Amino acid sequence: MTYSETLNYLFSQLPMYQREGKSAYKANLDNTLRLDNYLGHPHQSFKSIHIGGTNGKGSSSHMIASVLQEAGYKVGLYTSPHLKDFRERIKINGQEIPENFVCSFVEKNKAKFEDWNLSFFEWTVGLCFEYFKSEKVDIAIIEVGLGGRLDSTNIIDPLMCLITNIGLDHQQFLGNTKQAIAKEKAGIIKHRVPIVISETQPEVSTIFIEKAAEVNAPILFADQTINILYRSDLIGTYQPHNQKGILALLPLLKKQNFKITDQNIRNGLQKVSLNTGLKGRWQTLQINPTIICDTAHNAEGLSYVIKQLLDIPKNELHLILGFVNDKNVTEILNQFPKDAQYYLCQPKIPRALPIKDLNFIAKRIGINYKTYSTVIEALSAAKVNAKKDDLIFVGGSTFVVAEVV
Repeated sequence: MTYSETLNYLFSQLPMYQREGKSAYKANLDNTLRLDNYLGHPHQSFKSIHIGGTNGKGSSSHMIASVLQEAGYKVGLYTSPHLKDFRERIKINGQEIPENFVCSFVEKNKAKFEDWNLSFFEWTVGLCFEYFKSEKVDIAIIEVGLGGRLDSTNIIDPLMCLITNIGLDHQQFLGNTKQAIAKEKAGIIKHRVPIVISETQPEVSTIFIEKAAEVNAPILFADQTINILYRSDLIGTYQPHNQKGILALLPLLKKQNFKITDQNIRNGLQKVSLNTGLKGRWQTLQINPTIICDTAHNAEGLSYVIKQLLDIPKNELHLILGFVNDKNVTEILNQFPKDAQYYLCQPKIPRALPIKDLNFIAKRIGINYKTYSTVIEALSAAKVNAKKDDLIFVGGSTFVVAEVV
């Protein structure tokens, strides 16, 4: 099969949470462990760092990878979801996994995928670990997909773990309170493996402390120890929280005999996007008028984005927003300013919130809006209406951003 045919097979044959939602979610590690055993436990051939949390885990993963690349290491990076191409999920030193490796892995193993009814995420984890093993990476940064305790990535034996932030997201799987969600995220804390918590949140901190004590894991709250930050090309107002977690974690890596200088840290944090190919985090797409996109997609994450939008000098604010169907869209829309111009749309995925439902919510809230059947139509309309000193924002969902980046 060609690469295109391989992806079509995977997207059509295997359950994919990002597209389908709850029906594709598997709340256990049985298939992942079976696949790992079949592949010969490839994750045991390389060192790793495990990154979890509600918001900021993608940015944090890319920050760590960038610093380690500057220090001269061969760094594997596994994140999800992708924006444009599936291969964005699996990189080594910023270079995406080759198409032919994806094709050969699928061709060789697809009978097993089907026999075992593997999900899209389960086989992707297997592919990632097999690739990092074959390329002999020095270290791999592994981002949790969803939750932590039952996430497919949670079979690794990392050098250390990082949890960034706890917010209300994926409640249908993880629980309806921050405390319940924190317990799931805390599932990546392992026996005697150091754990860094980026941000002290009083309502959930005890959960992490108790879990760390249970498994005898050293625990560190980064914001209680890190006072000095570095300049970074990731400029969202939420990024300082992420950076504190990174700066608290790096000394732990040095204790594991990784050679990392202060200059490596400075260069790495200033060149995150260049080194790793990160997109969609407070990314400026155009000026005159300014167009900015961000992949924040829950109430906590978007609260930082909205504050930054309000702080930017501008004439009028134009908001291109679309959502998936498992978010509290009423709560999210109520956070945005009422005096903005709204362009509501539906991303091209099965999980998208239908435009008729979004129209109903917007009408009830009482915002000034028009609806569009596609993201591109909404963006085109905003460009026509916006003046040079206006600001256009694109967001609400990773999948909305994916269509414009």
